[in-house]
Amino acid sequence: MYEDKTLVCKECGSEFVFTAGEQEFYAERGFENEPQRCKACRDARKNNKREREMFTAVCAGCGKEARVPFKPREDRPVYCSECFAKMNDRA
Repeated sequence: MYEDKTLVCKECGSEFVFTAGEQEFYAERGFENEPQRCKACRDARKNNKREREMFTAVCAGCGKEARVPFKPREDRPVYCSECFAKMNDRA
């Protein structure tokens, strides 16, 4: 069956163990590649993806300040969440 393997994290260079249980889990799910990052680096990477950069814009509907997860462009209107919801209710 499976035996524990020691792998090297491509992010921080530290060694980590890819356990027999983890290997079995990967095989059950059809994953063909071994993990390339240790748990700490995987968790850090996951947390970084969750943090979104937010931008400030003026709502084209009500004129209030709106915080949006994309960089507003001059040629496109931006709406606050309330005005955006109202527009979707009308459709």
